Amino acid sequence: MTMTLTDHPETLNRAPLARDESAAVAARKRQEQTRSRIVLAVGAFVLLYGIIGGRLVQLGASEPADAAARGSAASAVATARPDIVDRNGEILATDIRTASLYAEPNKIVDPDEATELITSVLQDLDATALRKKLSTKAGFVWVKREITPTQQAQIHDLGIPGVGFLTENKRFYPGGPAAAHIVGLVNIDNQGIAGIERTVDERGLSDLHNAGFAMKTNAQEPVRLSIDLRVQHVLRDELVGAMQKYRAVAAMGVLVNAKTGEVIALASLPDFDPNDPVDANKPDRLNRITAGTFELGSVFKSFTFAMALDSGKVKMTDSFDARSPIRVGRQLIRDSHPEGRYLSVPEIFRYSSNIGTAKMALAIGQETQQDYLKKFGLSTKLKTELPEVATPQVPRRWSTAAQMTVAFGHGIAITPMQAAMGDVALVNGGNFLSPTFFPRTQEQAMALATPMVSKKTSDEMRWLFRYNAVNGSGRHADVPGYVVGGKTGTAEKIANGRYVEGHYLNSFLATFPMDDPEYVLLVSVDDPKSEKPGLPALAAWNAAYVAGNVIRRSAAFLGVQPRTEQEGHPDAMLVSY
Repeated sequence: MTMTLTDHPETLNRAPLARDESAAVAARKRQEQTRSRIVLAVGAFVLLYGIIGGRLVQLGASEPADAAARGSAASAVATARPDIVDRNGEILATDIRTASLYAEPNKIVDPDEATELITSVLQDLDATALRKKLSTKAGFVWVKREITPTQQAQIHDLGIPGVGFLTENKRFYPGGPAAAHIVGLVNIDNQGIAGIERTVDERGLSDLHNAGFAMKTNAQEPVRLSIDLRVQHVLRDELVGAMQKYRAVAAMGVLVNAKTGEVIALASLPDFDPNDPVDANKPDRLNRITAGTFELGSVFKSFTFAMALDSGKVKMTDSFDARSPIRVGRQLIRDSHPEGRYLSVPEIFRYSSNIGTAKMALAIGQETQQDYLKKFGLSTKLKTELPEVATPQVPRRWSTAAQMTVAFGHGIAITPMQAAMGDVALVNGGNFLSPTFFPRTQEQAMALATPMVSKKTSDEMRWLFRYNAVNGSGRHADVPGYVVGGKTGTAEKIANGRYVEGHYLNSFLATFPMDDPEYVLLVSVDDPKSEKPGLPALAAWNAAYVAGNVIRRSAAFLGVQPRTEQEGHPDAMLVSY
């Protein structure tokens, strides 16, 4: 039997339905695929922008290359320092801003090209060493510290990748060498290595640097010194002139306030320029005033007279036999200008008699002499704010010969600052003061003072100093109107352990005004030659002149008023003896 389509109508209806369902399924798949693609695309865009955004945040939060370089070199960047000023506020040392060139070798594409470009501007650099430095994978290296603005602009215009600049503090000294041995100097990192600069670091500035405050630029209180820059210029100028005039190898001087112990001026020549300290470490550039020891010759007699008078074993009215030289073993103690007679104590001082001074030392005894030397601070290291301080050289064995030669300044080497401070005590009423380079009132000084000699001894020493300036070897330092007093010293220099005749260290220790001492001045000229043929090369003919010139030119700055004396009127100080 044959079946036809009409016989089964349900079959006819099912075929179109199946086609519709297949089409729907295909449409749904296409929609799902499209949706998946859209989600994937959106996810990709979200991820991409997330990465970009995260990188932007990272870059925004991170330091720029310059700051990163600064961080890696924090311990090397020059420290900001306080200004150093004199007692009147004149700047002795200050910071200026300067650029330093650095490189990041790990970012340099061609070290050879970079080296060639940099050395075309900085021609003093070693190209081989620089190329080696730039060829590493280091993140930071210094190329050159403290370059000029012109050099900075030239290198900047070259556009070298991986090369940049850091702004640092550089120390500048407006006065150049004027107060070099007082102020001192700093190293390339602006850290104090000498003088008051080093003292400032030792008092805490270096701790700030080590703690990471190297780049701090906030204003710091200036460090005020006791120095008067005007007087400092006068002292140094006179010493420069003395070296030229007397063809000396060196010269030095120090001026101290006798009432406070403040150092007003200090100079030691040859010196150096702290702005370009290439000569600072040369042996002849040391600070002779505090870091050098010398036999000061007859200047030292001042202390022998003071101890003799203060001990009560010698009186101003005593006399000593100076007719003949004294022989001690192989040594012969003689006078350079013998009077050949008995000399009173003032005459021994005036004629600077070695024989008379040696006999005064014998009168007081070795033990008393050593006790007073210690009391005067002449046998121990002096305390001062300057780090450069030498220890005095005293006899190893205190024999009779040593006792007598030390009395007139042979066989004992002290710093000139020790001599000046000892003299301060001899004229200010007998009070020993430690020197200071910072301002100090008289009340503050007296609170720290220690008695050295009695006021009576101090008065007698002031009289002797004035007597010598009027009648003795100090006449060339006696500036009219300023009542100057003092003592000369002509000490033979030592070479290879022997005294060399004709070569001297000449000194003059001065005080003014002598009736009410305000200032003590010590001037020394090393190995001077005669100014003119026929003139002696002794202290009275050079060091005394220099001291007088310093007093004449600086007294007005110091507020010391000249006094008008009637012609022929006897010196008031000398009437009492």
